[in-house]
Amino acid sequence: MANLLQITSADINYQPEQLLDALLKLLNLKNDAALSKRLDIAPPVISKIRNRLLPVGSTLLIRMHEVSEISIKDLRALMGDHRPRFFVG
Repeated sequence: MANLLQITSADINYQPEQLLDALLKLLNLKNDAALSKRLDIAPPVISKIRNRLLPVGSTLLIRMHEVSEISIKDLRALMGDHRPRFFVG
């Protein structure tokens, strides 16, 4: 397991728009408004995530997993987060 302090920004190629686009396609939705409705979140949240003003938080990641049945690991990979599991301490 990697230590949180050993992870660099080079290990992360954060692209949340890829995750959102994959969910739209998988769930056969037309737009971000439909996705926000399906995830039970406000539409501006999707917009802020897409424009990188808001990170994809753990609660939203879990909700995406519940709706799409994609594993958390695969959801993280879709947005470019390929970090190994990490240990703080």
